[in-house]
Amino acid sequence: MTTPPRRNILVTGAAAGLGLAITRRLLRQGFGVAMLDIAPGLPAVAAGLADAAAASGAALVYAQADLADPAQITTALGQLQQDLGPLDGLVNNAGIAAHIAPVVRMALAGGQRGLDVNLTAPFLLTQALLPAMVAQGWGRIVNISSLAGRGGLYQQAGYSATKSGLLGLTRAVTLEHARHGITCNALLPGLIETVPVGQLPPLIRADVLSLVPARRTGTPDEVAALVAFLCGDDAAFINGAEIEIDGGAHLCQVVLGSAKEVLARRPVPAATR
Repeated sequence: MTTPPRRNILVTGAAAGLGLAITRRLLRQGFGVAMLDIAPGLPAVAAGLADAAAASGAALVYAQADLADPAQITTALGQLQQDLGPLDGLVNNAGIAAHIAPVVRMALAGGQRGLDVNLTAPFLLTQALLPAMVAQGWGRIVNISSLAGRGGLYQQAGYSATKSGLLGLTRAVTLEHARHGITCNALLPGLIETVPVGQLPPLIRADVLSLVPARRTGTPDEVAALVAFLCGDDAAFINGAEIEIDGGAHLCQVVLGSAKEVLARRPVPAATR
């Protein structure tokens, strides 16, 4: 029996939150992982994952880069491919809410970094990795969008627009490359128990969760499990999908910051601004 090849997956925003959970899950399932993040603490985070990688026989490498800088992206990709080998999959997880303001007061300069990190970087990474995926007839791309990409986010037009853009990128890549054995899917997380959500004042948290059918937040591990599945062979016929992972919140068009009747009457906490 032929042993399936080990697949290497690049994860952006891998040093914390969803990205770290995704990295851990992929390692546990035997994927090689390339971590890409701007965080100064990335080397220490990667060192802390060494035992997990060794336990599954998976390779783990990392590179630091500012995803708003195309030159740094190119340099980091070269380093990661040299250290790990060909990259078979890509998880575009990194995202920032760089400029919080009403639409009429949003400054172009304030929103530009969010556009660069949230949408331009995923496009550049996808563009760079696709040729090798096409050549081998196998590839996996998972774009971490948001319910904001569908329903909008209060006073975050820039963030909402970039997350909508990821959905468009997902569809276009699927239409062009499904025939080449490449899948490209988008996840739309709702309220996930990351640091900003954990810092919500209790009253706001209770109000928002009352509008989520599951009446709870999701966990990073729940998102990571779905990402890992989509990166595997069993998900070969799932393509161009936009999958909500939100406890049913999409049925109510509820996302953090856009439950309008809730957050219009209470200030958004500094942790989410």
